Amino acid sequence: MQNILIVGAGNGGYALLKLIEQAEYLQVAAIVDINKKAPGVIYAKEHHIPTYLDWKPLLSRDIQIIIDVTGQKEVFQELLANRPATAVLIPGEIANLIVTLLEEKNNYIQIIDRKKMMQELIFNSIEEGMVGVNDKGIVNFFNKSAAKMTQISIDQAIGKPVHEVISLSELPRIFETGRVELNKELTLESGTKIVTSRYPMINEEGTRVGAFAVFKDITEVLRLAEEITNLTEIQKMLEAIIYSSDDAISVVDEEGKGILINPAYTRITGFTEEEVIGQPATADISEGESIHLKVLQTKKPIRGVNLRVGKQKKDVIVNVAPILVNNELKGSVGVIHDMTEMRGLMKELDRAKTLIRTLESSYSLEDISGNSKEIDFAIDQARLAASVPVTVLLRGEVGAGKDLFAHAIHSESNRSNHPFIRVNCSSLEEHLLEKELFGFEEDGLNHTGLLEDAAGGTIFLDEVGELTKKTQAKLLRFLRENAIIRVGGTSSIPVDVRVIAASSLNLEKAMREGTFREDFYFQLNRMPIYIPSLRERKEDIPIIAEHLLVKLNQEFGRNVEGFSEEAIDSLLQYDWPGNVRELENIISRSMIFLQPNDRFVEEHHLPKSMLVLANEDKEETADGTLAEQMDEMEKKVLARTLKVYNGNKSQTAKKLQISLRTLYYKLEKYNLI
Repeated sequence: MQNILIVGAGNGGYALLKLIEQAEYLQVAAIVDINKKAPGVIYAKEHHIPTYLDWKPLLSRDIQIIIDVTGQKEVFQELLANRPATAVLIPGEIANLIVTLLEEKNNYIQIIDRKKMMQELIFNSIEEGMVGVNDKGIVNFFNKSAAKMTQISIDQAIGKPVHEVISLSELPRIFETGRVELNKELTLESGTKIVTSRYPMINEEGTRVGAFAVFKDITEVLRLAEEITNLTEIQKMLEAIIYSSDDAISVVDEEGKGILINPAYTRITGFTEEEVIGQPATADISEGESIHLKVLQTKKPIRGVNLRVGKQKKDVIVNVAPILVNNELKGSVGVIHDMTEMRGLMKELDRAKTLIRTLESSYSLEDISGNSKEIDFAIDQARLAASVPVTVLLRGEVGAGKDLFAHAIHSESNRSNHPFIRVNCSSLEEHLLEKELFGFEEDGLNHTGLLEDAAGGTIFLDEVGELTKKTQAKLLRFLRENAIIRVGGTSSIPVDVRVIAASSLNLEKAMREGTFREDFYFQLNRMPIYIPSLRERKEDIPIIAEHLLVKLNQEFGRNVEGFSEEAIDSLLQYDWPGNVRELENIISRSMIFLQPNDRFVEEHHLPKSMLVLANEDKEETADGTLAEQMDEMEKKVLARTLKVYNGNKSQTAKKLQISLRTLYYKLEKYNLI
């Protein structure tokens, strides 16, 4: 076991620490940094790894490897001069290179996994059956169409000798001879008639490693060839085909009146045989023209037409072909493809993209869900803000997503490769916040602040309306001069940082009351962006809910597919004082009560408190225990009071006659912060 000493606990040291923990033969003996809030120090403390402010006393220990990630040449030279003879000193550049290479490796693995998933999706989506064997004649590939035709499941086929799966298979012979065989007819034990082509599999060295076959069900094609004499025979043949089809099929006569539909037609359109048979071909059309009638007029097939059909106005793709017997028109047959499955695949793709961005720990404007004109306007403004180096002021209620917009603007800007640092201006007292922002000099030591740490990147000043006028003045000086003076220091330090500020308060009112400086306001308000509240864009709730469901499925290890219509209706009725943050809380609470086999969030899964608040104008119900009802009433009072004072927590606490600390506790408890 090699003992390692890491000097420097910034982002590089933090990444190395996490990487080394995964190695069985390496052990981090200690990590050193003068900044107690460095990410590596915080991570080390959480995982019970010793942390120190000075590395010199540690060199006497049993250390085999020292890694310097401070980026300071003088530190490296001191380490080089004082290291034990048996210890290896590795500069941070080399360590960072190793981390970069490993991260690239993980990215490539993710790309390969996605490609593999797409290949499996394609193979399992095609109509042709596919079966492959290795050099021993063992089945190593078997797609869904093959399983359907052979009536043998994929799990039963994989790993078995091919003759136990398809007794008449010629794949072992194809492997031995290396010859290709095309379009051979065969009847499977299931009774399915197929035409198959067989191929040897040869690797790059020219060695045969197996064989595979591609086959297509021609049972219905043969029956069609046998029965093509008149319309009656065609109708019988069609009945045998369409009743086993998952696609909706309808047949009309030469006058355009329905004569045949299959069960899938009723499932997709909602119309029964009684409502369609003998009726004009326009009976099932919700929006658009009847393709049956067009085909009967032209005697030519029409394919790929988008229509809305049935009582639910489902989006479908329609293919219609004429039925000709001895060149005489006898009617037409139409196939309706429901687009629901395709949309499901697109939704899964969107979910996968969301998960990938979550894993990458970065956000872009694509992560902001919604199609309403209000959110589209805010996104357009954010995109413009990302392209120009101007100070941005985000306005909106608590929980509306100001932090997501700030991160997205940073990610879209040319500063995206540099730090993004968020500061909650309402969480610290004045003297502590100033030290946090500007750094400080004490006892001959220089401590950098967050503004210096964000050099080249972006600093996000959240709840800037809570700043004292003294701190406002110092930030105003920084915005004008692009330089800071550390607390306790005298020298001016130039800093290149883009500032994004945010506030849920009415800053104009604060200026009138004298609690917010006008010059600071106008310096911040170079480019204001208003983030609409959730109740202002309720049409986005279904989209946002689906987006949050992807994230929560990942967190909870669940596979919930969506929401029932009743649940969505309840979500749309509620006014969401806590905005998107409260919506996420409601969905996560609902998922806790789902059974393992539940695939949808139903209305009864939603918290009763939300349903009561959604119907405030109706008679209050007395559901839940006394403690639960008291909690919901307290939440309602907090939300209303916070709204009255435009999110000002100090005034809210004063009005409710509670301390600011108690207010923060309760806001966090009810997910209103």
